[in-house]
Amino acid sequence: MRPGVDPLGALDELLTDVIRQAPTATGCVGVELSGGADSGNVALAVKAAHYPEVYSFGLLVGGSTGRQQSERRRAFVEQCGFRDTTTPAMQHPPFCPGGVRALRKPHDPAGAFYQEAFDVVREQAAARRCEVMFTGSGGDEVNAHHSRTQAELPTPKPVPWLGNRAVRALAEVNEHLAPIPVLPVPTLMAFGMHNPGFLRAGIWPVSPLAHPRIVRFMEQLPHEHKRGKALFRERIRRAGLPEWVAAPAEPENFLAVLEKGLRFSGLPVLDDLLRESILVDLGYVDGKALAKARRNADFAPLVPDLLCDVLALEVGLRSLM
Repeated sequence: MRPGVDPLGALDELLTDVIRQAPTATGCVGVELSGGADSGNVALAVKAAHYPEVYSFGLLVGGSTGRQQSERRRAFVEQCGFRDTTTPAMQHPPFCPGGVRALRKPHDPAGAFYQEAFDVVREQAAARRCEVMFTGSGGDEVNAHHSRTQAELPTPKPVPWLGNRAVRALAEVNEHLAPIPVLPVPTLMAFGMHNPGFLRAGIWPVSPLAHPRIVRFMEQLPHEHKRGKALFRERIRRAGLPEWVAAPAEPENFLAVLEKGLRFSGLPVLDDLLRESILVDLGYVDGKALAKARRNADFAPLVPDLLCDVLALEVGLRSLM
């Protein structure tokens, strides 16, 4: 970085310019606003872009974490002047009655565990005729400290119910990899799970933090500006928002939502899966090991979150048959 350059000013200019390029005929746009640093920075840039009509949408995670999240969101909404809509995520956990998986509607088997909750958000955005939805996707990745020349996939957690066919496939997971793309791989994977739902609702999803110009800027930025999202948090402070908004002690997460969905709706689905399973029949899952995990889940303080993956994949495959 050249001496005398203000990286905050550069980020501000870049973000606002990227957001102004979003295609919209009416200027009616939405913002996914979680209350965190990533979506908060996008929200501030959307405000600076001066769209005629801006709606914000957020999933509230519940509990003490959810109360703090709600207060942070309120601060951003008041600062930006958005028309806000919130959805309690605990009312729409994975596998909940009335959701896409419970109804067995055709859907992506690799869909995220919070798909049911975000389906509600997408319906709300469509009802308000939002043409574009700005998201904070990519913020974690552009602030991460990584090497493009010595990149390796992380070692996955052991999954005791993997079948022989899955074990053989895992042994080759690092073979014949595609070239590293411009955008971080986790960001692209998140797009694959998250964006098709917006497109089906007639909404164009835009993630400014994953724009190639932003990615390149963050790659060149000295790491002290990225550690702990330092530059992102400083931008929130400079906008006049308090420290508890810029650097919350307890960021939001969906773990409680995931646990509720697995405990009350997912385990009955697992009981059905154990009687007849595509994944077991094909050799990707060991039925006996999965049955043991099911018995253990009844007595565990938390249902293993890895069970969500196998359940979502099984239910998604069945929905396509």
